[in-house]
Amino acid sequence: ALDVAVLPRARLLDVGRLRPDTGDPRLHRIRDELRPLVRADVRRCPVRHEQVSQLIDPGLLVEITETVAAGATPQSARKWWTGEVARLANIASKEPAELVSAAQVAELQQLVDEGALNDRLARQVLEFVVAGEGSPRDVVAAKGLAVVSDDGALIVAIDEALAAQPDVLEKIREGKVQAAGAVIGAVMKAMGGTADAARVRELVLERAAQA
Repeated sequence: ALDVAVLPRARLLDVGRLRPDTGDPRLHRIRDELRPLVRADVRRCPVRHEQVSQLIDPGLLVEITETVAAGATPQSARKWWTGEVARLANIASKEPAELVSAAQVAELQQLVDEGALNDRLARQVLEFVVAGEGSPRDVVAAKGLAVVSDDGALIVAIDEALAAQPDVLEKIREGKVQAAGAVIGAVMKAMGGTADAARVRELVLERAAQA
């Protein structure tokens, strides 16, 4: 992993507090100081040179780099830190790193990659993590927020949705496949956003083909 200790942490934290769109000349000066140091250490970093270069430009350099070192891709690490984590930090008037750790963000993304969470559920889990209710996996287990892909549970919800919208199957048979969206939306709402939307769509289309 990239040894952040070899970099001037005060300067890294300065970068984390500055935004590229501020036009602040300090940002460019700090980046110029950091680039040679990161490149000199790139052989010890688990990401490629060009990926490290990409991580230098945004704010939150330390947090993004440490999240990558914990197993996330540069893209996903940047997405979480500059997106939802930054939004929650802004609401709380705190620094992003005060809300969640790099390891927790990496674990959250791993759950998404595994298919255990969709993006909506992942954001909910993050809020619980920020509230101090445990790691992402702990929250998923305690709150029952994992994506539901069990056919039995999905079929029950699909049948209920179809009963309320009996014309959907006929529309699908007529080639209007987009009509399945109404059922998918109803199932997602009924299951609190935990349904596997892709599997729901497959089941609805299978039902239309059978009837």
